[in-house]
Amino acid sequence: MRSRIFSIDLQLFAEGEKTEKATPKKRRDTREEGQVLQSREVTSAFILLLCFIGFKIFGGRIFSNYLEFLEEVFSLISNPTDIFLESNFKVGFLKVIVEFLGAILPIGLISLLSGLLINYAQIGFLFTTKPLKIKLSRINPIEGFKRLFSKRAIMELLKSIIKVVIIGYVAYNFISNNLNTIINLPGLEMIPAIKSMSSIILDFAMKIAGVLIALAFVDYFYQWREYEKNLMMSKEEIKEEYKQTEGNPQTKSKIRETQRRLARSRMMQEVPKADVIITNPTHLSVALKYDAEKYSAPYLIAKGADNIAFNIRKIGKENDIPIVENKILARTIYENVEIGETIPDDLYEAVAEVLAYVYSLKDKY
Repeated sequence: MRSRIFSIDLQLFAEGEKTEKATPKKRRDTREEGQVLQSREVTSAFILLLCFIGFKIFGGRIFSNYLEFLEEVFSLISNPTDIFLESNFKVGFLKVIVEFLGAILPIGLISLLSGLLINYAQIGFLFTTKPLKIKLSRINPIEGFKRLFSKRAIMELLKSIIKVVIIGYVAYNFISNNLNTIINLPGLEMIPAIKSMSSIILDFAMKIAGVLIALAFVDYFYQWREYEKNLMMSKEEIKEEYKQTEGNPQTKSKIRETQRRLARSRMMQEVPKADVIITNPTHLSVALKYDAEKYSAPYLIAKGADNIAFNIRKIGKENDIPIVENKILARTIYENVEIGETIPDDLYEAVAEVLAYVYSLKDKY
């Protein structure tokens, strides 16, 4: 039996591979869709850190103000049981609420401002409603099942487990190192005990915040890699994007050719108005006109090479326009002067001689 050898072009399978970096347009479109590089771990970690720092700075003042408030409330009540009277209870409750809100206001402002600043540092200013649009894929149970067991979901689960393990380890070490202090707290008076407990809690919180900051940087690096990987494009996608933005090269070529043809047509319509046509004698032709009311010097109304030069001479003959052969002058004008421009100063004398010759011929006839 004869065996057949089949050849397979592996490029057919490589066309869809996303091996190219994202183009600026792809990045802009992705950003408009609401898909940006952002780590929630960074945001939450820095908010916690700044809030804990705020507690460390303002905590003493908040605690002192609250103690003064409680002393004031109890000093106004001669009998401790009077606090439970309906009138006293309402007034006291409202004052407690007001004082509590006043106490947490600085921390709330720190949390709000830090959240806004950290998000702005990560993604800048972005306002888009596209993520709010209803997509059927979001309510598709099959797609939901895929998302549940996707690589991203597994990584989020692993991150949560690692966070719990590390924070648990830090908490165990911290409690072990401060166990004697914690055990002795019940033996202290109320105010020193509260201050000591607050100090221990804040120290523990700062250590946890430090751990979360370290984990946040690792997560940001991971999010950056995933973001760049998801933005990768295939060569076909880049070609298609180029066609959409720059236009199909063949179509653009046809448009340019049409534009050139129309420009030549308009130029040829101006040739009968020329005062003289200067030739090379066969390869180049330039048509000049002098209009003292329009320009202070002769200006170019048509020029061309080869077939266009022939057509200029043909139209000139049909309209009895003088044709003068001057190789150097014709080439100089053709290479240095554009349609509608006046001739340069260094060509005044040569062109003036030509025009004088032309006008002398007109005077003869």
